[in-house]
Amino acid sequence: MVATAAAVAMQGGIGMRLVFPNGEHPPFRLGEGVSVVGTASDCQLVLAAAGIGLHHCEIELRGGQATVRVREPSAVTVLNGWQLDGEAPLKPGDLLLFARVGCQVMGDERSAAAPTPVAAPASAHAAPAADDGRTRVRTALPRFVLRGVSGPTFGRSFAVGASATIGRQSDCDICIPAEEISRHHARLRAGSDTVTVEDLGSANGTFVNGQRVTQATLRPGDELALDAVRFMLLAPGHEASPKPQAAATAAPAASRGLGWLRGLVALLAAALLLLFAARALGWL
Repeated sequence: MVATAAAVAMQGGIGMRLVFPNGEHPPFRLGEGVSVVGTASDCQLVLAAAGIGLHHCEIELRGGQATVRVREPSAVTVLNGWQLDGEAPLKPGDLLLFARVGCQVMGDERSAAAPTPVAAPASAHAAPAADDGRTRVRTALPRFVLRGVSGPTFGRSFAVGASATIGRQSDCDICIPAEEISRHHARLRAGSDTVTVEDLGSANGTFVNGQRVTQATLRPGDELALDAVRFMLLAPGHEASPKPQAAATAAPAASRGLGWLRGLVALLAAALLLLFAARALGWL
């Protein structure tokens, strides 16, 4: 008699494992109960990488059903391109992103629970794998993240998918319940290296690096502001390039400082010369 999937799950035969394609960690099998992900030594899955929180998130596996749950709201946890702010069910094939570390959830069935395969006759052709009728969709990890640097979003991060709407209304992809934000304030479209932002007729405006725009291109390190609510665009796994205008601004400032010092020295020298001249002429 063949055991059902539910019966095997109750026996602990069906589990899950996290596979890290970039080699940040060996494959990690999720045990029954709660597994905490983070940098702290008491975590079951320790990831020593930039952006990982002490207790970043947790994954709970009960009877073959898994749930991923955010532990630190300021730490980025993304499931299939959507940033989590609470909890969500987890299943084989899902893609998880802990800050800059990505992994895929895989089914993990113990060999003891699997039926022993029967060898086919030598003359038989291999049978095709069974098709359950579903199309497997490959989901890409988000290429960009908005990091809040002011206002109600300070310290929070938001994954930017292929297209995302930002606004006050709950149907927005990135919902910011602040009075200064319009119901549908702006739309973001992610490209290969940049993000295009389009203002959707907001009342208080959309700004890129301090300049009001109706449409503009954002690069990692650029600042996006919706009225007074500001974000920095980040690309996980890539450092933001320094802004060239910063160096250009610093140079004139240094030049002005040096010119002021030279002028002061010249005034002191002229005063000393006048003093010596007055004494030589007997005026003092």
